[in-house]
Amino acid sequence: MMDLGTYGNSTPMAEKGVTGGYDVPEGVDIRGRYDEEFAKILTVDALQFVVDLQREFRNHVKYALECRREAKRRHNEGAVPGFDPATRCVREGEWTCAPVPPSVVDRRVEITGPVERKMIINALNSGAKVFMADFEDALSPSWENLMRGQVNLKDAVDGTISFHDKARNRVYKLNDQTAKLFVRPRGWHLPEAHILIDGEPATGCLVDFGLYFYHSYAAFRRTQGAGFGPFFYLPKMEHSREAKIWNSVFERAEKMAGIERGSIRGTVLIETLPAVFQMDEILYELRDHSVGLNCGRWDYIFSYVKTFQAHPDRLLPDRVLVGMTQHFMKSYSELLIRTCHRRRAHAMGGMAAQIPIRNDAAANEAALDLVKKDKLREVKAGHDGTWAAHPGLIPVCMEVFTNNMGNAPNQIQTMKREDAAALTEDDLLQRPRGVRSMEGLRLNTRVGIQYLAAWLTGSGSVPLYNLMEDAATAEISRVQNWQWLKYGVELDGDGLGVKVTKELFGRVVEEEMARIEGEVGKEKFKKGMYKEACKIFTRQCTAPTLDDFLTLDAYNHIVIHHPKRSSRL
Repeated sequence: MMDLGTYGNSTPMAEKGVTGGYDVPEGVDIRGRYDEEFAKILTVDALQFVVDLQREFRNHVKYALECRREAKRRHNEGAVPGFDPATRCVREGEWTCAPVPPSVVDRRVEITGPVERKMIINALNSGAKVFMADFEDALSPSWENLMRGQVNLKDAVDGTISFHDKARNRVYKLNDQTAKLFVRPRGWHLPEAHILIDGEPATGCLVDFGLYFYHSYAAFRRTQGAGFGPFFYLPKMEHSREAKIWNSVFERAEKMAGIERGSIRGTVLIETLPAVFQMDEILYELRDHSVGLNCGRWDYIFSYVKTFQAHPDRLLPDRVLVGMTQHFMKSYSELLIRTCHRRRAHAMGGMAAQIPIRNDAAANEAALDLVKKDKLREVKAGHDGTWAAHPGLIPVCMEVFTNNMGNAPNQIQTMKREDAAALTEDDLLQRPRGVRSMEGLRLNTRVGIQYLAAWLTGSGSVPLYNLMEDAATAEISRVQNWQWLKYGVELDGDGLGVKVTKELFGRVVEEEMARIEGEVGKEKFKKGMYKEACKIFTRQCTAPTLDDFLTLDAYNHIVIHHPKRSSRL
């Protein structure tokens, strides 16, 4: 165990103060509500670890985000992403990632969800091989959600987590056999406005990672990782320099904890268009800490629109038509498989967002059939596992993968996909085909507003129209509406032939708000934040300049700063 007095180059623990009721290291100001449970997470020592990470890496993070802005400027001036000639030696080199830890060699079905207490128990008990507990797109990052999430994860790793559902008079506890736990912190771009370090908001992912790692690494390695871990999913990267920062964060954490280099492992979500041209480089930077890449396909579609926001020749069709059979999406999946297997790492498939339809057997059967076909495509392409949003889908997904993989835990050795070596930049950038329709505009608007209304009231994972939606869906809806408005596209898919204008969009918003009120009921509509969500969503869709992330703008609406308490000794 670590020396709790000091570690590394940290500030001595004696140099501390009291802020907001929490004992804190020097330079830290906590503006979130005081809670005794939260105080068990926000200890001086745990906060000091976060402070050390923030001070060591904040300039690296700022530089990486500045590089993102520079890349956006180039793309807006007409450039397109591509493979970097400077790192050709990495792509062509014969190197491999560190061997996969035995405890996570089989990842054929993974379930994902927010770090809510009941969700964590159900997901760990679900029969999936892995549960990805999410601080990112499936969580509304309020202070309460984030800190309760940390409490819940600590209890889960300790094996003490339980939940009493008073409405059902049922107590939920962990089974003897549970899924392996991965944690997804927020992306590099998101701040944590409730914790100031040296007068600046902390980097959200360093808070998520630092607090969880500090409290849980020892118990996790003993009970879950068989001497390895903890395990993470790393989101929203655009370049290998961002993977390099994560690798350094992992090494810093291992050094602090006194555990072997390469203990911590991470799977990177390839969910931005620039990152698909950096897959080898990302794996290379994390080669001692990597357990593969994942096709984050919904965010990938969002990123395609965002990257080509100034390219009117690359307009997307209705989002329901942008599936994995589109050439640019199929190429992305195949190249990811080839890259990962060449480097001896997992190539994880995408999300099945369907949820069981309990009151319509025929519709439920049709939904499950779609899931089966999607998973069959993935396993036959060579993916080693897949994602499901609901426990009810796990048997279906597991059956498809097991039937096609047999007793093998993965396909790393058997599906090399050398044919994908021939894929070019043009394959990865090919314009998607399909029509644009009034129904597509309406669905984007309806889903975007409803998701945002839920997010503003604390829910980041929202069932809408028999799909489990997270922030990625709202982002696709927003950027597609923005793109169609900016270029006045013609809606050619339903024979109407009308052009998308601000006036048409205004009418659509009004009509869809009335439809939402009719669907959710007057009482819920009145109590919910639908009008506020509508204002934010409409403003974002009609803005002259496209905001990088909807959640960055909306975040200001959920930050609640509490006044400092004079002391708590």
